[in-house]
Amino acid sequence: MSKKPYAADPERSRGRRVVEEPPCYRSAFQRDRDRVIHCSAFRRLEYKTQVFVNHEGDLFRTRLTHSLEVAQIARSICRALGLDEDLAEAIALAHDLGHTPFGHAGQDALNECMAPHGGFEHNLQSLRVVDVLEERYADFDGLNLTYETREGILKHCAAERAAQLGELGERFLRGGQPSLEAQVVNLADAIAYNNHDVDDGLRAELLDIQALEGLALFGRCSEVVRARHPALGGRRLVHEVVRTMINLLVCDLIKHTNQLLVAAAPQDIDAVRACPHPLVGFSASVGGWQRELADYLRTHLYRHYRVMRMAHKAKRVIKELFYAYINTPDVIPDVVQHRIIANDMPRARAVADYIAGMTDRFAILEHRRLLDPATSG
Repeated sequence: MSKKPYAADPERSRGRRVVEEPPCYRSAFQRDRDRVIHCSAFRRLEYKTQVFVNHEGDLFRTRLTHSLEVAQIARSICRALGLDEDLAEAIALAHDLGHTPFGHAGQDALNECMAPHGGFEHNLQSLRVVDVLEERYADFDGLNLTYETREGILKHCAAERAAQLGELGERFLRGGQPSLEAQVVNLADAIAYNNHDVDDGLRAELLDIQALEGLALFGRCSEVVRARHPALGGRRLVHEVVRTMINLLVCDLIKHTNQLLVAAAPQDIDAVRACPHPLVGFSASVGGWQRELADYLRTHLYRHYRVMRMAHKAKRVIKELFYAYINTPDVIPDVVQHRIIANDMPRARAVADYIAGMTDRFAILEHRRLLDPATSG
């Protein structure tokens, strides 16, 4: 499908923070995607928790595989809607670059530690990674991504933080929207994690397929699969139901979004941004099914005692690392010390940056080195 007039256009980008020569044979958004793929923070996602900590099993999703699944779903939706697939892919691959080790447990712990110092939020940290923390290029800090990719990375932001972000924070103060590509990625993220968390939860035997069949979305899709393949069972049944759910959600999202776009009739991306409400969404019924599944996972998977045990241990690791670095500055690695001195950066923020960038296994190893007398430093 040809691109629609309200799609993001790399030729009309709001540009980069540092002006560069345009790329040869690539669009500006393709360059953004490539820079994300080649950066260190992206590679570290391979060993960062989605729900299950890396050492719990080789087949569970990680932040890296999650990001790839979001990108694939977002590209498919954007192609059907006539939007810029490359921008959506760049946003999807970058959206979790600032996530801590140990998933949301790690984020919660680091936010508690940073409460006296401005707090910590992985969404803002992802922007910080691409704007400041990556050290790859001679002419600038970060990745110097386009405004449109940075806009998509910043999904939500408190007003006081938004006021410090200039043009990028204006929509949070005025009630506007990001590009349609950013809106697509936001919902592709939800589609991906709800469905792969079902798959991983069943693999880990923390969820029960019969109980899931009592939910509207899973139940309807299970009925369709069982009608087509009455003898199917085991992992093949799970995979068929999950792929059927994803297909149902994606098709509903495309159909309903087309209806929203026809009704709103935005003429360009600026009209999309000026809209008081999102223009990408599910129908009321399917949106309700999606929320019911998310609520079920919150209760029966994310708060399962086995997941909570690991979350408790993860929070302890993060907090003890943070306070060890803060209370004993001479154990802070040289690279962090240099950043504090060279950039006149508060120690707490530099420590938070360092911990947020750790993989699960590095955080566990560093915790042992610092706090276990039997482990060599």
